[in-house]
Amino acid sequence: MMPRCRVNLSTMIFLVILQGAAVVLFCGWYVQLSPCGSPPSNGGKVHVLLLSSWRSGSSFVGQVFSQHPSVFYLMEPAWHVWTKLQKHGAQALRMAVRDLLRSVFQCDMSVMEAYMPEQINMSFLFMWSHSRALCSPPACPLTPRNQFSNQTQCFKACDAQGLQGAKDACGSYSHVVLKEVRFFEIESLYPLLQDPNIDLRIIHLVRDPRAVVRSKEASANAFVYDNSVVLEQRNVPAAEVQYQAMQEICRSHVRIHERAILKAPPFLKGRYKMVRYEDVARNPLDEINDMYEFVGLEMTEQLQEWIFKVTHGKGKGSKKDAFEISSRNAADVSQAWRTALPHSKVKRIQEVCKGAMSLLGYRTVNSEKEQKRLDIDLLVPREPYQFSWLQTKTEHPGNA
Repeated sequence: MMPRCRVNLSTMIFLVILQGAAVVLFCGWYVQLSPCGSPPSNGGKVHVLLLSSWRSGSSFVGQVFSQHPSVFYLMEPAWHVWTKLQKHGAQALRMAVRDLLRSVFQCDMSVMEAYMPEQINMSFLFMWSHSRALCSPPACPLTPRNQFSNQTQCFKACDAQGLQGAKDACGSYSHVVLKEVRFFEIESLYPLLQDPNIDLRIIHLVRDPRAVVRSKEASANAFVYDNSVVLEQRNVPAAEVQYQAMQEICRSHVRIHERAILKAPPFLKGRYKMVRYEDVARNPLDEINDMYEFVGLEMTEQLQEWIFKVTHGKGKGSKKDAFEISSRNAADVSQAWRTALPHSKVKRIQEVCKGAMSLLGYRTVNSEKEQKRLDIDLLVPREPYQFSWLQTKTEHPGNA
């Protein structure tokens, strides 16, 4: 016969407490290794919105993601919305843009058909050859997925009928990254941040507005239509267009910052990071590695070499380089406005963007002499301007 075990009440209570303590300890250990809350039902895919404005270094940062072997990247899909739905302002178009991004993040490319001719080619996608993923299998056999793509070769070899190749490619990567310059507030993105099928991280890339204006002037005709949408199709004197458009962009940076940091809803915690282009230009490897870590990507030795090469070339770029990713000295590019812009223009930009410049950490200049003295640093140290939710190593930014 089995001996009977007699356990008194105090022993039972002790065992229950011990068990409870063990559960608490286990949960504490488990939280160290896994995110709080239920994981998104998207198969572990991470979605990244590179949110910026024109001529702010977003094409370069976009390529930093595009060339990563784990990333499916598209450049400015909302271009299709803005060019198809003409005679509207940015405010009226923002929901259509948001819904387009929602579909593309989930690799549903059929949404693009509403903005394209009946006979669709992959080359109808805006700047499609800038996406390494569309130059690689399964979209195109040209470029192995672990190699960097060549836009010129891709443009010649990788056009395809339909968007099935793009859809298949999108579904085969762990990260979907979309670069967009057509959002001027963050509230319309709230449904995406709350969607259990989308694990969204937002990288908000900003740049000194004086440098932005200088860069836009180099290719002014390309921004005529976009400026009209930004200005809600208002009748603005030609001499004032660039300044009023810049004012709206600066205001948008302030609005986004206030909503993302000062008045952030709980579902935005851990999902937002602000980056200044000038910090990337000065210290590219560290800044890019921080961005990779924020979205759950790993830096590779091959990528380190590529980043160093494209940020340590010679010269400041030219008009023909305006929309190309070429090897230039990034620090020189970020300072080029100081010798290229007349001080009268600089003063005007500082007037319309005064609040944003103070918020983002860009010092103003009070004279032409001060403007051209490159030994005077106009970038406030980054610490107060590193606008991102602080994350402990136990916190998963997509599920906070």
